[in-house]
Amino acid sequence: MKKKLLLIIATLAMITTLTVWISGCGEKTQLDPDKPVTLSLWHVYGEQADSPMNRLVDEFNSTVGKEKGVVISTTLMTNASQIGENLLDAQAEKPGALDMPDLFFCHNSNAVEIGTENLVDWEKDFTKDELDDFLPDFLADGMSDDTLTVLPVTKSTQLLFINVTEFERFSKTTKVSYDDLATWDGFFDVAGKYYQWSGGKPFCALDFILRATDLNAISGGASGDDLYKNDWYNFSNAALKKSWMQFANALVRGHIVVSDLYSNTQVMTGEVASGMGSSASILYYNDVVIYPDNTTENMDLQVLPMPYAKGGEKVATQAGVGLCALKTTAAKEEAASLFAHWLTEPARNLDFAAETGYMPVTYEALKVVGDYNYKNDAYARLFAAFEKVQDSYTLVREPAFAGFYGKVGNFYTYLRENQGNYAARFKSGVSAKKLTDETWNAFRKARG
Repeated sequence: MKKKLLLIIATLAMITTLTVWISGCGEKTQLDPDKPVTLSLWHVYGEQADSPMNRLVDEFNSTVGKEKGVVISTTLMTNASQIGENLLDAQAEKPGALDMPDLFFCHNSNAVEIGTENLVDWEKDFTKDELDDFLPDFLADGMSDDTLTVLPVTKSTQLLFINVTEFERFSKTTKVSYDDLATWDGFFDVAGKYYQWSGGKPFCALDFILRATDLNAISGGASGDDLYKNDWYNFSNAALKKSWMQFANALVRGHIVVSDLYSNTQVMTGEVASGMGSSASILYYNDVVIYPDNTTENMDLQVLPMPYAKGGEKVATQAGVGLCALKTTAAKEEAASLFAHWLTEPARNLDFAAETGYMPVTYEALKVVGDYNYKNDAYARLFAAFEKVQDSYTLVREPAFAGFYGKVGNFYTYLRENQGNYAARFKSGVSAKKLTDETWNAFRKARG
């Protein structure tokens, strides 16, 4: 099977390369291997020097880039939550800011803030046949002002990561199972039981509690568009309030928490039994839990799709950054196109996705996900969850309003600072209704 898979991948790569070559025939190239074009790159795939993206850049530079006359130079490694601000600072030429990069990975909302008119339209660099191999939902997520400015390279979704060792101890006593976590009602019930069983520990740390709120509301029948109003939330939407109150009720009781920043840290220190966050967070999970007293035990990570509303539609978020190219010169645009084609070849796309915990973005890559030789069981479980999402969930785009995620970040900061106080007040006798109403009012005020 492995040899057959490698043959398929090799054939796909050759076909893709040939397609790119043919599409360029008859056009005079702006590239010269004796006078290479250098493109600066900002990315968010790990801030360590040996990040998966840096290894890909080195491979490109030493092969196709060397042959054609293109050098990719990584000038910033950051994370998806910070790159938008860095880009705006660079564009405004703020003191101390880096120069604006030629290539960068960012969210659609960041591209809108930078200005569609300043970015390359990838539809002019990819043929229709090439674009048809991308999943249409992923391409749609990269559109702004009817222009494909954000090319999907990988996509993430939110998933539930569970410390199996801890969950099995809990399960033996309470008889709960992974099946109980399929719906939001079941998830909140399990969280309450775990709090009692553990002597007051939260069951789950959530990285993106508002996105989970959205998914719960949409799964229950709400229209995704009706959840938002004027670049923030529509607080007259009854489904939004109902969904938020479910999360707030668990939050003020201490059954769940908003993560410190990344829930994997709290799972790996035994603070919680599970984390809800980006599929890409698997990059940062270790094989063991290290408790505060320095004792350790194996974790054996389990990965499940997000819960859905009981009796409702199964929905999952599609998230993650894509590749943008700044409009500069014809030579740089040709160089950017060369790199973008190379990066999204099916075999390479699957290899990169499998290493980083993202979903590949082309049909050809997705066809062989089930046969891939993953590096450990946790990654195999992750991609099994991806297959379930692809097969039976509707993918929902994230909001792309300019400034939206700044407001989200401010609200998360408020929740982190106050959730301990909420839980303490509830324990002292303050009613859950009073406390959840306080969180709703804080949510409303977060619009600024």
